[in-house]
Order: sequence, then structure tokens, then C-alpha cells
Amino acid sequence: MADGGSRKVTYSLPEELLSAMEGAVREGAAPSYSAFVAEAVRERLERLREERLREAFAEAARDPLFLEDVEETMGAFAEADRAAGQEEGA
Repeated sequence: MADGGSRKVTYSLPEELLSAMEGAVREGAAPSYSAFVAEAVRERLERLREERLREAFAEAARDPLFLEDVEETMGAFAEADRAAGQEEGA
């Protein structure tokens, strides 16, 4: 993700999270509290994105029209795939 600059924000966090974060930063887990929080938020957003993709794939796997389209597409490329496999094995 490109760095678009920073903006100061204020959030309230539970004391135990703050203490744990302070310890982690002191031990070198991140160069600063801001960097630690940014990394944690980035990781959470990535997990959310992956979860949404999994849900979309699961939904598509239950969609008969989508599955029919996949079968048709695979069939359309079957000969090209066979030819490419033969070239690689040659």
C-alpha cells in the first residue's frame, strides 16, 4: 500500500492493550506506537478482505449459472491446454 501521508487521530484503547503494545514496541516489534497500530490495522483489513473473498468464492460455488459458465470456459480451453501440455513435454 502506497504511503499517502499520515493524519493524526485519537482512539481509546483498553489499558491492557496499551500496556502490551508499549512492551512490544520497547522490545523492537515496531519503531513506534503509530507504526505498531498501522501494522495491526493493515493486517486486520487484509484478513477482512480475504474473508470477503472466501465468502464470494463460496457463494459462487453454490451458483449453478456460475458453475455452468466455468464448465463451458474450461471446455473452450481444453484443446489449447492439451496442446500447451504437449509442447512442454516435447
